[in-house]
Amino acid sequence: MKNEYKYTAGVTWTGNNGKGTLNYSSYDRSYTISVNDKPQILGSSDVAFKGDAKKHNPEELLVTAIASCHMLWYLHLCSEENVIITAYKDNISGIMKLNNDGKGCFSKVILNPTVTVLEASMREKAIELHQKANEYCFIANSVNFTIEHKPICIVKT
Repeated sequence: MKNEYKYTAGVTWTGNNGKGTLNYSSYDRSYTISVNDKPQILGSSDVAFKGDAKKHNPEELLVTAIASCHMLWYLHLCSEENVIITAYKDNISGIMKLNNDGKGCFSKVILNPTVTVLEASMREKAIELHQKANEYCFIANSVNFTIEHKPICIVKT
């Protein structure tokens, strides 16, 4: 197994309305994210920053990257511990604070995963494994803010 992996992607601004960045209102915040042989992701800034509400913004992509990395590690760990997960859904929220000078950063991301286990005997371990998944998550290990977990575990009926 390698110790280093390289990830490549492209970001292309598509929001030049003919005047470039002449002023803050002269351009659109639209862009595309391209990764070889995968569908493009259409992006923009958040509506609060003159963006398009119908497109993904960087802040949403960050919180979903955290949640999806956590989920993938969690499912991996559950499979190793014989905890059978039959459904997983997370409603993520992130808190970003903007300073008076316009600089900002995330202060917290909260994961709210609801998982379904096959048997009641798996419930306790299923909840416990969220902490271990956080410890292994590549994205969680790369950010400098708190990631909270509020898991709910139900038994398949």
